[in-house]
Amino acid sequence: MEPFRLTIAEAAAAIAKNELAPAALAESVFTRIEAIDGKVGAYITVKAKDLAMEQAGRLLTGGQSDRPLYGVPMAIKDNMCIKGVRTTCASKILEKFIPPYDSTVTNKLDEAGYILTGKTNLDEFAMGSSTENSGYFTTKNPWDLSRAPGGSSGGSAAAVAADMCIAAIGSDTGGSIRQPASFCGVVGLKPTYGLVSRFGLVAFASSLDQIGPITKTVEDAAIVLSVIAGGDHKDSTSAHTDIPNYAASLTGDLKGMKIGIPQEYFIDGMDKEVETVVRAAIAEMEKLGAEVVSIKLPHTAYAVAAYYIIATSEASSNLARYDGVKYGLRVSGSDLIDTYKETRARGFGQEVKRRIMLGTYALSSGYYDAYYKKAQQVRTLIKRDFDEAFKLVDVIATPTSPTTAFKIGEKTDDPLQMYLSDIFTISVNLAGVPAISIPCGFDSANLPIGLQLIGRHFNEAAILQAGHAYERHAGWYKRRPSI
Repeated sequence: MEPFRLTIAEAAAAIAKNELAPAALAESVFTRIEAIDGKVGAYITVKAKDLAMEQAGRLLTGGQSDRPLYGVPMAIKDNMCIKGVRTTCASKILEKFIPPYDSTVTNKLDEAGYILTGKTNLDEFAMGSSTENSGYFTTKNPWDLSRAPGGSSGGSAAAVAADMCIAAIGSDTGGSIRQPASFCGVVGLKPTYGLVSRFGLVAFASSLDQIGPITKTVEDAAIVLSVIAGGDHKDSTSAHTDIPNYAASLTGDLKGMKIGIPQEYFIDGMDKEVETVVRAAIAEMEKLGAEVVSIKLPHTAYAVAAYYIIATSEASSNLARYDGVKYGLRVSGSDLIDTYKETRARGFGQEVKRRIMLGTYALSSGYYDAYYKKAQQVRTLIKRDFDEAFKLVDVIATPTSPTTAFKIGEKTDDPLQMYLSDIFTISVNLAGVPAISIPCGFDSANLPIGLQLIGRHFNEAAILQAGHAYERHAGWYKRRPSI
C-alpha cells in the first residue's frame, strides 16, 4: 500500500515499528498532492515541500509514544491562524494576511508531532455549503469532479478523500464539517461547543463555530479529538473539563445502547436513496445489539430560520472588523466612510455581503426583538428538545444530508435551496451538542451517503463508540475514489 493511503493509526504504528520513516510518509503525501490537486483544487496554500521534508527529516523513525500525531501529514482549513503561514479565509479581503500567532488547535497539533501539508479551500469566511463561494476557485469532489465536495470545509474533506493528507481539520458552524464529510465519503466530527478552543479561528458566528477533525476512520477522529480538546484561557467560551482517552471508547460493542430515530429527520423531499441507505445502516446497528427507539424533536422545523438569523447577525458583528485599517485589503476612498465602502465592496464576495446585510437588518433598531431575540428563544426550545430526547436514548441517528453531492453550479442561483443542504445538521450547532458523520453506503451514481450520530453534551465517547462499531461492521471506509 502507498503510504499516503494510510490512516493515522496505521501510520503511527508503522513509524513506531521502524517500518516507515516520517520523511517517507511526507514524501508520499506531497507527491500525491502534486499529482492530484490540479484536478481537485483542495488546497489554497501548499506548504513548500522542501520545508515539510526538512521538518519530517528531523523526526526519528520509531516515533514518540507521547506524541500521537508524530510524523502525520495533516491539512488545516484556511480559516485557522498559523504563525507565518498565509491565512485567507478564501476571501480577497485577506489575500495577503499572514498571522503573527498560532491558533490553539494548530499549536496542540504541533506539540503532538504533526506535519503541516497546507491550508485548504473553503466557502469564503466559512459561509456556504459547497465551497463554490470561495474567493479563489471551487474545490471538486474526488468521487465525481463535476460535483461539489460540500462546504464550508470542502477543501479539507476533499483532501482527505483523495489521500492528499492523512487527516485534516475543519470548522463547523451549521454542518460545515459533517456535510462535506458526507459528500466526500469520509468521517467528520463536530465536538460539543466549548470542548475545543476557538482561539485563532477566524470568527463567523461565535456562538456556533466549532473546530473538529475530518479523517478516514472513526478511530482517527478519536485520536485527533484527544489532541485538540481541552480548556483554554485564551478562549472564554472553552470548557475546562476532563478530557478522556476517546480511543478507549472504541469497544466495537453496541449492546445495550439506545439509538433514537427522530421522525422529523425523515421528511418529504429528501433523496429516496439516501433514506433507504440510512435506514439500512440503522438496521445494521440494531443487529449489532443496539435498541432503536422512535423519538420526537418537535422544533426541528424552525431550525433553519433561527440559524440564518443568529448566524448572519453574529457574522454582521464579527466582519465589521474588516475596515481596511488594521489588516487585510485596503482600498482608499475620498474619506474614511468611503474607504470602508470601497474596501468591503471589493474584498467581500456576494454570499458574504448577503449574510452581512441579513444580519445587520435583523439586529437593527425596531427589528431586534422580532428577529434575533425570537430566534434565540427558538434556539432554547431546540436545545430542550435534545435534552428531553437524551433522557430516553444514548445517541440519535439521522441522515447527514438530504441528498448526495450535487452538481457544481446546480444551486448557486437559489440561495434557499443551498441553505437547505444543511437542514439535518443545523440543529446540532444551535443546541451545542456533538455529532459525527460516517460513511454508510452509496447511491446508484456511486456517490457517498453519510450517517449522522448525535450525542449529549460532552459525550463524544458515545457517538465515537457507536460510529466505530458500525464502521468496522459495514466496512464502507475501505472504499476510496478512483481519482
